Amino acid sequence: MNQSVRDAGIILFVAGVAFLTNLGGPHLWDRDEPRNAGCAAEMLAANDWVKPTFNAELREHKPVLTYWFMMISYAIFGVTEFSARLPSALLGIGSSLLTWLIGRRLFGARAGLWAGVAIATTLMFGVASRAATPDAPLIFFSTLAIAIYVVGTTSKTDSETVFEKDFPDSWPAILGMYAAMGMAVLAKGPIGLVLPTAVIGMFLLIRRLPEGSSDSPSTWSARIRKLAAPFAPVHFLKTCWTMKPITCLACVAAIALPWYLWVHFRTDGEWTYGFFVKHNVGRAMNSMDGHRGNILFYPATLIVGFFPWSIFWLITLLDGLKAIRQNNRYAAGYLFAICWVGVYVALFSLAKTKLPSYITPCYPGLAIATGAFIDRWNRGSFQIAPVWSRLAFGSVMFVGTAVLIGIPIASSLLVPGEMVLGLLGLIPLVGGLVALLASERQQIQRATFATAVTAVLMSPAVFAFAADRIDRHRRVDEMVDSLYQNGSPESVDVISFHSPESSWIFYAKQPIERFREPEEARDALFGKNSQGQSRVLMTTTDKLTQLRPYLRESEIEIDTMPFFLEGTDIAIVRPIAKPVQQAGAEASTIR
Repeated sequence: MNQSVRDAGIILFVAGVAFLTNLGGPHLWDRDEPRNAGCAAEMLAANDWVKPTFNAELREHKPVLTYWFMMISYAIFGVTEFSARLPSALLGIGSSLLTWLIGRRLFGARAGLWAGVAIATTLMFGVASRAATPDAPLIFFSTLAIAIYVVGTTSKTDSETVFEKDFPDSWPAILGMYAAMGMAVLAKGPIGLVLPTAVIGMFLLIRRLPEGSSDSPSTWSARIRKLAAPFAPVHFLKTCWTMKPITCLACVAAIALPWYLWVHFRTDGEWTYGFFVKHNVGRAMNSMDGHRGNILFYPATLIVGFFPWSIFWLITLLDGLKAIRQNNRYAAGYLFAICWVGVYVALFSLAKTKLPSYITPCYPGLAIATGAFIDRWNRGSFQIAPVWSRLAFGSVMFVGTAVLIGIPIASSLLVPGEMVLGLLGLIPLVGGLVALLASERQQIQRATFATAVTAVLMSPAVFAFAADRIDRHRRVDEMVDSLYQNGSPESVDVISFHSPESSWIFYAKQPIERFREPEEARDALFGKNSQGQSRVLMTTTDKLTQLRPYLRESEIEIDTMPFFLEGTDIAIVRPIAKPVQQAGAEASTIR
C-alpha cells in the first residue's frame, strides 16, 4: 500500500474515532452550542439563509457560515444534537488531514503522521471538533489557506523540503488561498483574514531579512534592533506587497462581502453594528462576560488544551530554536510553525476578552512542530537528557493520578454517583508509566507509541463516555416532559420570568418570551397568546421568590428540577386547569 494512502487512512481512523464516537449522545452544552444550533434551526424553519435569529431576535454574535453548514445537516438528518455537531466533526477531520499534509511537506512523511495524530487527539481541538460552534469552520479554512501557501512555495527533494519561493506564483494557488480566507471570514469575521495573513507575513518578514541579520547581537541595543528589524518600514511594505494585497482583498470580498452587505441592508445596519462594534471592537477593548486573564493566560491554555502532547512543548521549542540558530534543514519548517503559534498567542494576548477557544486555529502549527520533534527523536537524530523524558511522561502519570483521586471527590459534590469516572485516570497513568519505562531503556519509539495510544484512548473516553455520563445529571429530557405534559410545542406557549437559558429555548423548540416585571409575568401566565395557546412559565427558584407574592398557590402547580451546576433549581409554573362545572359557575356569577 502506498505510504501516503496508509498514513491518510490512519489519520481518518484516529480523527473519526475522536470526533464521531457518540457525537450526538450528550445534549447541547450551555451556552454557545444551543445558541448556534438554535439559530440554524430558526433560519431553516423560516427558510431564511441571510438573517441569523435566535429566540426570534437578531443574533449578531457570528457570521453565517456555521449556520449554513448546520442547516444543510438538519435538512438531511433532522434537527438533532448529532446533526448540529456533524459539520464541526467533519471539518475537524479535514483539519487533521491538512495538518498531516503540511507536516509531511515541511518535515517528511513520519513527522506529518505524528502531527496529524497529535492534532486529532488533543483536548481543546477535540472540543472544537465536537461542538456546534464556529471554531471548527474557522480552523479548517484558516488551515486550508496556510496549506495552500506551503504547497505553493515549497519543493520536495530526495532529502528535504525547501521553501524555493516567498509566495506562490500560480494564480490558482493564490486565488485558492485567499478564497479559503474568505470562507474563514464568513465563519468568524475579520480574524479569518487577518490572522492567516499575519502568520504568513511574519514568516516572510523574518525569512526575507538581509544576510547577516541572523548573527547573534552582542549588546542590548543590537538585540533591540534585531527584534525590530522585521518591522522596518521599507522591509515591511515590500513584504506586504509581495503578498499581493489587492488580489487578497478582491478575492476575500468576492467570497464574503455579498452576504455581509445583504444582512446589513436586511437589518438596517443593526447586525453590522452589533457584530463589528460590540463583538469585535468591544471584545478587543473590554473584558466581556467575565472572560479575562493576564499575559500567561494563553501559554497556560496551550499546555492544558494541547494535552497530552503538550508534555513535549518545552523540548520541542528548544529543538526548534536550535534548528533556527544553526540554520539546518529543519530551520524553515520550525520557523513557520513558531510563527503560526506565536502570532495567535501574541495578538490574542493583547485583547481584553480571553477565551481558550480563540487560539485553537494555531493548534495545527503546534502539532506540526511536535510531530517534527517526535520523528527526529524516534530516528535518533539527537539525544535528550533523561530529565526531560522523565518530566514529560511523569506529567502524564501525574494527570492520571490526579484524575483517579480528584474525580471521585468532585463527583460526590457535583455529580453524585459518578465516582466511576475516576477510573479514566488509569489511561494516562498506565500509558505514562509504559512510556516512562520504555524511555528509561532508550526505547524511544515504544515510548512515543505509548503516548499516542494513550491520547487515542483518552479522546473517546472523555468526550463520548464521561461527557455522556455527566449529561444525565442535567435532566434535559425531564425538563421537556414537564413543559409539555399537557400538550405539545404546537399547543403550549412557553414564557420566562427573567432571561431564559439558551438550552431552554432550543429544547422547547420555540421562542421563549421574556418578562422582567412580576405583574407582567403573572398576567401572561394566566392569559392566552394570539393563537389561543395555554402558557407555561420557566424560571429559577431564586427568581420565583420574586414572583410568588403575585401568584395564588391554589391556581398554579410548580415542577422543580436541579439546574446543573448553578446552585439553584429550574422551576416550571403552569396554571391549574379548572373543572368545567367550576368554570361555568364562575361565569354565571360574573353575569
